[in-house]
Amino acid sequence: MQHSPASTADISPGMIRLLAVACGLIVANLYYAQTLVGPISAATGLTPGAAGLIVTLSQVGYCLGLLFIVPLGDLLENRRLIVVALIASALALATAAATSSPGLFLAASMCIGLGSVAAQVLVPFAAHLSREETRGQSVGKVMSGLLLGIMLARPAASLVADHLGWHAIFIGGSVAMACLALVLWRRLPTRMPTATIGYPALLASMARLLATTPALRRRAAYQAGMFGCFSLFWTTVPLVLAGPELHVSQTGIAIFALVGMAGAIASPIAGRLADRGHTRIATAVAMSLGVLAFALALATHASRPVTIAMLALASIILDMGVAANLVLGQRTIFALGAEVRSRLNGVYMALFFAGGALGSALGGWTYAVHGWHGVLVTGMLFPLAGLAYFATEPRRVRA
Repeated sequence: MQHSPASTADISPGMIRLLAVACGLIVANLYYAQTLVGPISAATGLTPGAAGLIVTLSQVGYCLGLLFIVPLGDLLENRRLIVVALIASALALATAAATSSPGLFLAASMCIGLGSVAAQVLVPFAAHLSREETRGQSVGKVMSGLLLGIMLARPAASLVADHLGWHAIFIGGSVAMACLALVLWRRLPTRMPTATIGYPALLASMARLLATTPALRRRAAYQAGMFGCFSLFWTTVPLVLAGPELHVSQTGIAIFALVGMAGAIASPIAGRLADRGHTRIATAVAMSLGVLAFALALATHASRPVTIAMLALASIILDMGVAANLVLGQRTIFALGAEVRSRLNGVYMALFFAGGALGSALGGWTYAVHGWHGVLVTGMLFPLAGLAYFATEPRRVRA
């Protein structure tokens, strides 16, 4: 049984870079389809109302993986668990690229989400390899790679699809996962957890944490609302951009998504505000940015260039709110106890990804039935509900 090397040597810069790149590549699998809903649904025969399921089912799979696979990191040898998940992802991505069956594509989407939870086994792995005094910095650098993967996946998918077709991004993702599995198998040290708790007891402890930790429930609810409107927006806005009124190419949609990456600047700002004790006001601002983004898009009735520019601004504001709220939530729950940190993070992420799955499903259906205006009204309701819940927060759970 191997114990942490943290007491003798710190994690190397090269290992941090490897874990950061790995997390970015893995989590990108969840977002390739987000800007390709139109061409994928056309190729597989999915109806407009069901198109949102392309994104929804990958997020559902990710939620299930967070709840039922990631906890195995406290029981099974971590390197083997990561590699098996990556091989499963590679097979699911290859299936998605090869099929024209809507049912099989949706099943592959769910499996892509299940396998992509390998990223959430790697993040605690970075903490395991680090000394206590550098653990926060190491995990932060790995998380930055994960966030970069999320943000680059959408424009990368659009660019590849525009020049090589949408199948190519899934083929590339499959090859990347297979290569990554080989690299991590050779580079990662083995880590056998010391926990003696059984799998059913481990799952039961996660349910108890949710039932007995008000701050966890609230932060998960706030981020579920923000991630719900984020997924709704990014599931439907490519359809609007590519539609007859704006007729933007896939390359143009890629540039649009790259512009939205500017919202990432909110993450370090939110972290500094939280460190200075301003989590409450920062949370209110973050969720208000979500409302503002949809209000701005709703108020835009102008020429094609102005409409595209205003939608780009709305995407930046929305990404700022989502990124800031995520950092604020993680800081709050990570302060609740190191011994349960992995399980707290698993529950937190599973719940807010469930909000994202709901948002993407509603986005596709609402766009088909009520159009873009209906999408924007629905999207605004998510952060408004979060703000209403936030207003009831008692002092004792404020962080």
